[in-house]
Amino acid sequence: MQQTRQRVLDYLEQRGSATARQLAQAFDMTTANLRRHLSILQMDGLIIGVGKMQYQGRGRPDHLYALSAEAKTDLNPLTSALLRTLDFTEMNMKKLTEALLGNGTSPKGQITQRLVSAVRSLEPLGYKPRWEARPHGPQMVFGRCPYAAIIADHPELCRMDVRVLEELLTVQVEQTAKLQPGPQHVPQCVFQLQQVSQQSK
Repeated sequence: MQQTRQRVLDYLEQRGSATARQLAQAFDMTTANLRRHLSILQMDGLIIGVGKMQYQGRGRPDHLYALSAEAKTDLNPLTSALLRTLDFTEMNMKKLTEALLGNGTSPKGQITQRLVSAVRSLEPLGYKPRWEARPHGPQMVFGRCPYAAIIADHPELCRMDVRVLEELLTVQVEQTAKLQPGPQHVPQCVFQLQQVSQQSK
């Protein structure tokens, strides 16, 4: 039950606002069931009503919900200001990657082992990562962008994500989707692994 409410918070963080009907469709739940989760989140002070949406046809308009001030981070303006002072050269990108990942040992093993290890390394950073096998090669999927609120102003953070994955996987990586609707319509980022040799698979 708590996992569902966390998914609602993540969805609202990514999308800004949504109705109970939209959330129910996104999570493949009944609207009545979803409304119970919204009620709990409202009582906890994590979401608020921000207006109404009128659907085509008859019926009353649906309430729109968004994250409350308590649920939102107040660091977005500060983070943006700090990022503007950074010079995203390759050298600084390397230092930032090392700061994120620490000074662990170089990844070893076949590519599947490195992918599993990468997921473990990225989970504490809030990416909600997973890897998927595809006919054209494996790909890494981020089910959440930790800096979705500021990524439009700072696309260099996507380059940092690529650099982090290349460091963890020791193969070239290309971002093929940026905050595109994935399963249950939740935005996700997709990174395709390049030049994975048969020996590495």
